[in-house]
Amino acid sequence: MTDFTQDYLSSAVKLIGQLDKNAIESLVDLLAKTRSGGGRLFILGVGGSAANASHAVNDFRKLAGFEAYAPTDNVSELSARVNDEGWETVFEAWLKTSRLRVGDMILVFSVGGGNLERNISPNLVRALQYAQRVGASIGGIVGRDGGFTAEAANACVLIPTVDAQAITPLTEAFQAMIWHLLVTHPKLKMVSGKWESTK
Repeated sequence: MTDFTQDYLSSAVKLIGQLDKNAIESLVDLLAKTRSGGGRLFILGVGGSAANASHAVNDFRKLAGFEAYAPTDNVSELSARVNDEGWETVFEAWLKTSRLRVGDMILVFSVGGGNLERNISPNLVRALQYAQRVGASIGGIVGRDGGFTAEAANACVLIPTVDAQAITPLTEAFQAMIWHLLVTHPKLKMVSGKWESTK
């Protein structure tokens, strides 16, 4: 085994030990409250986190009974909005058309969480500012210092930085680990997975 492989796997093990279990449980409770109140779940991500958002929407819908959506799943609308109106407002405009409201929830998957001053994921920041204005709940699974998502969220899981050279891959990998925890959590799971339900 190469030193890189050993170091990467050791970092993953170290990261698991540093996850804030109370933050995860707070996110579970926020999601449960959203679903029981008839709220919708909108999962936002960019790049690899957009792919994670798409997968998570499937799991939240199929296994946990949420009405859930990811704006990035509709590439025609996404690219039209980017082309016509710009990248910064793409999620905010999508949420306005979806009539985001009190009782709904935004869940952000992001490595940095968004930062307007540094022009990092401004579309996430604008979407969260809009969610705050309409009174929707905000959750996040984010890395580094969490950026604007961590500041704005009602519940946020921060993926600790344990290796400065592997922030992005570990954060995006652990987004998947945590959302799978969420949809199989006893407070949220409504349906077992295929292989778990096959004798």
